[in-house]
Amino acid sequence: MIRHRLLTLPRLGLAVGCFATVTMVTTIVANPKAPTPPLNGGATYIGEAVCIACHQVQNNHFAHTVHANAFRLNPKNEKEKVSCESCHGPGSNHIKDPMSPGNRVSLVGFTKEWGTPVALQTQMCLQCHDGGQRMFWQGSTHATHDLSCSDCHNPMAKVSATGLLKKASINETCYTCHQQQRAEFAKRSHMPVNDGKMSCVDCHNPHGSTSKTLLKADSVNETCYSCHAEKRGPFLWEHAPVRDNCLSCHNAHGSNHDKLLTVARPFLCQQCHGNAQGHQAPLFNSSGILGGGGAANIRIMSHSCQNCHSQIHGSNHPAGARFQR
Repeated sequence: MIRHRLLTLPRLGLAVGCFATVTMVTTIVANPKAPTPPLNGGATYIGEAVCIACHQVQNNHFAHTVHANAFRLNPKNEKEKVSCESCHGPGSNHIKDPMSPGNRVSLVGFTKEWGTPVALQTQMCLQCHDGGQRMFWQGSTHATHDLSCSDCHNPMAKVSATGLLKKASINETCYTCHQQQRAEFAKRSHMPVNDGKMSCVDCHNPHGSTSKTLLKADSVNETCYSCHAEKRGPFLWEHAPVRDNCLSCHNAHGSNHDKLLTVARPFLCQQCHGNAQGHQAPLFNSSGILGGGGAANIRIMSHSCQNCHSQIHGSNHPAGARFQR
């Protein structure tokens, strides 16, 4: 009898523990609490209908966005159910005196004029949009330059086809700050960004990455190889500048020289190949081209050095030590 009781008591305790656990879980699910964002000042949630009563224009724009559909039609949690206040915070203090500076800033605003710290603006967005492509946002060049999500995105209106951007396209949004790159894309030889065949985010992750220039791959070369796989190798005969960095010879965005080259051929090649032996010793100049005043020189015509050294990115031919045909 005693032995039976000893075996039964642990089972009874386990049953009681399971019952308590189920009761506690049921209580939590049955009584969910809306999130409490920073700087709420003791405010309470007033509901979307109260917000719309004053902000009808904003509602008309917001109604067409992805956020409106998610919050109103298919909220995943209590945070999304409160709609406007899930991003701006509880609004009871705001409606007491909307024009009062103190009550005005009790809400989280997503403009620089509103006065909400950039870190807090970003924190509100990352409540839902954390991880994934935004995994490296903290410490990225955009974050360290004090940019907020709303500098590139407009969550209150559907201005762009995707991404709720502040401009009509990804490229136009990036050009807001990156005017130098916009000018480079307009040069004679350029990446087909303005042609609509690619966008800035095909190479860069604006939300942060492990590289200095927000590249999506670990290095410049790995980024280039995602499209130019034939240049990856490995080759029997490697060309050192190619293996080191594609930008040794090319400008990534655009150039007025052929093939996005930083310098026209043969002068690009002569930056390294200018020794006193062989045919690369003379410094070629414009007198060697047709009509240049001197005898035409095959070494500066057409593709110049690549007239003979055509496999300049690397060769697998047993006789290709000099990257010839």
